Amino acid sequence: MFKKVLKKIFNSKAQKEQEQKQGELFPEPLWRKQAKQMPLKKDLQSNLDTIHQILGDSQDIIIRKMSVRSTHIALVYLEGMVDYAVINDFILKPIVLESRQAKPDKDFPPKELYSRLLNHVTPAGEVVEASDFDQLVFLVLTGIGAVLVDGQNKAIMVSAKGWPKRAVSEPDIESVIRGPREGFTETLRVNTVLIRRRIRDPNLRIITTQIGRRSKTDVAIAYIKGIADPELVDEVKKRLETIDIDAIMESAYVEQLIEDNWWSPFPTVQETERPDTVAASLIEGRVAIIVDNTPFVLLVPANINMFMVSPEDAYVKWTAGTFVRFLRFGANFIAMLLPGIYIALTSFHPEMLPTGLALSIAATREAVPFPAYMEAFLMELSLELLREAGIRLPGPISQTIGIVGALVVGTAAVQASLVSPVMVIVVAFTAIAAFSTPTVSFGFAIRQMRFMYMILATFLGLYGMMLGLLVLLGHFACLKSFGMGYLEPFAPLSTSDLKDVMIRMPLLTMHNRPASFGHSDDYRMEDRRQDDLQRGVDSDRYESN
Repeated sequence: MFKKVLKKIFNSKAQKEQEQKQGELFPEPLWRKQAKQMPLKKDLQSNLDTIHQILGDSQDIIIRKMSVRSTHIALVYLEGMVDYAVINDFILKPIVLESRQAKPDKDFPPKELYSRLLNHVTPAGEVVEASDFDQLVFLVLTGIGAVLVDGQNKAIMVSAKGWPKRAVSEPDIESVIRGPREGFTETLRVNTVLIRRRIRDPNLRIITTQIGRRSKTDVAIAYIKGIADPELVDEVKKRLETIDIDAIMESAYVEQLIEDNWWSPFPTVQETERPDTVAASLIEGRVAIIVDNTPFVLLVPANINMFMVSPEDAYVKWTAGTFVRFLRFGANFIAMLLPGIYIALTSFHPEMLPTGLALSIAATREAVPFPAYMEAFLMELSLELLREAGIRLPGPISQTIGIVGALVVGTAAVQASLVSPVMVIVVAFTAIAAFSTPTVSFGFAIRQMRFMYMILATFLGLYGMMLGLLVLLGHFACLKSFGMGYLEPFAPLSTSDLKDVMIRMPLLTMHNRPASFGHSDDYRMEDRRQDDLQRGVDSDRYESN
């Protein structure tokens, strides 16, 4: 018993020391410490001095002082973060009119004036009250105007958000031939509207919180109540609540802080910039994480199949969708293994090649001074360098760099006998196959694994590549995303979910939602009605019934 008490005491001390160290590593901003301890006062000038003290000498903080008879009023807002039409028409103009309509011989008591401004004068849609400087300063920094009345220890916060924002446009990365052309923007509320337009279900829940000690970035969780697993929703909320960082600049910050295995090169959180992809995922029972200031929305959980599926697969005939998926899976294997196979066959196992092909490869490599592995590494590193340069340069210049790199440099290298023509073909085919990956993060993982298999092929040939494939398969079997296995529905096997994996079955056969998500509502369409329609039965009799 005595040992248990000592252990509890030492554990509590260790926990306090850890919390103290964490507080030292992530110190709370000074203005928040000050603001939390200071409620608003009744003296207007004292409140304005405190605001100046917290925000410093920032030139974009605008303070407009006015008077309604003998009562002084101040309007505080952040320049560039507000809509000036709202400021002028819904805040300043009503206050000026109220001042003109007041009788000359009658003074407004501060309490009565405050009540009139709050309930009758300010015709804005969203009006709240703030009673301390912490809430007031935070709302002002988010684009909300604060109206302070002398003699009152509260402030009227009027929504006047109106910062510059990008219009809804077609996604640059996840482009499709058939499908919607809308993509997410950097504004959180615009993104939630794009989702609401596609899912007009009252059970769609969008819960917003702020993450980041200094940035206070808005982060929203979206799910459909009754479809999404409550345990999954609670797990997402729990992981977001544990994030303690200064600032969230992009959704990748959140992704890296909530993923299950940070050391794995393969992503366990799916990112997308397409509202239709998010809407379809929510209907299947997944949870979306929407971060302000980025057009990429996160989807959890995610397995290997979800990174290989394009939204266009659902918009075409099932035969075309199945063909494209087989092509895509094969292309990713080519992008990951082809250079390693070339090294292994030319260096260790030339007897596995047909005689004519082996002699042809040997003839092309006769004048090349480098071994096969060195030749492959030089070409692959050159390809990655060209790709990186093409991304960083402006659009027209990047196209020029791609043409110069692919044609001029490649042709010159072959003519100078630095590389063989077969190696150029292998690298070009690998690059083309790599571009078929629909998801950027999964494409990065494939590119990294390509070099690993090239190293294994350099030392052990095909045996090394087979060993690497076994290790990769074991890694996939151990990898999880919010409780979901990375290889589902292959392992553990779920025959009902195989309808929408490599083989995309007709939509009429997909009556149930994927069982991997553990949702409560299993049915996505009426079985009897769809089966009758498939057999050609007239559906009008259901309407008459």
